[in-house]
Amino acid sequence: MGERVYNGMPARQLGSEGWHKPWSGGNGGSCVEAMKLTDGRVALRQSTDPDGPALIYAHHAIVRFIQGVKAGEADFLLAPEPA
Repeated sequence: MGERVYNGMPARQLGSEGWHKPWSGGNGGSCVEAMKLTDGRVALRQSTDPDGPALIYAHHAIVRFIQGVKAGEADFLLAPEPA
């Protein structure tokens, strides 16, 4: 990974080792994969498109996101769509 790491870069440029599926379940194999980068940032990619773009987040942003999810701040995403 000698190239500059940036948001939206092709995930394949980050390599194939080190990706994890922390949020996989019974969804037919479509899930988010995460990789912790050597500088502490976190890369996310769509498992069904491993060559697609990687979203790169600062460590503090991932910490805040996970804390917010645990605190219920993302529960609105689970609410049914209004009819």
